[in-house]
Amino acid sequence: MANEKKKRASLGEYFRGVKTEMKKVVWPTKKELVSYTAVVIVTCAVFALGFWLVDTGVLLALREVLNITL
Repeated sequence: MANEKKKRASLGEYFRGVKTEMKKVVWPTKKELVSYTAVVIVTCAVFALGFWLVDTGVLLALREVLNITL
């Protein structure tokens, strides 16, 4: 039994399966989509600001410790 090969589905069967699964998807409303997009943009902006602050802090620390200018 271990040597039995699994039957490969044809390309048509694959796409039929994809179509069936896509019908099960619950798509967001326009209002939800706008809301989710806003959350993603704000989150990206907050992280960008955080990384900028950390980068600036590390640069200032290097300048003080190593007495260099970049």
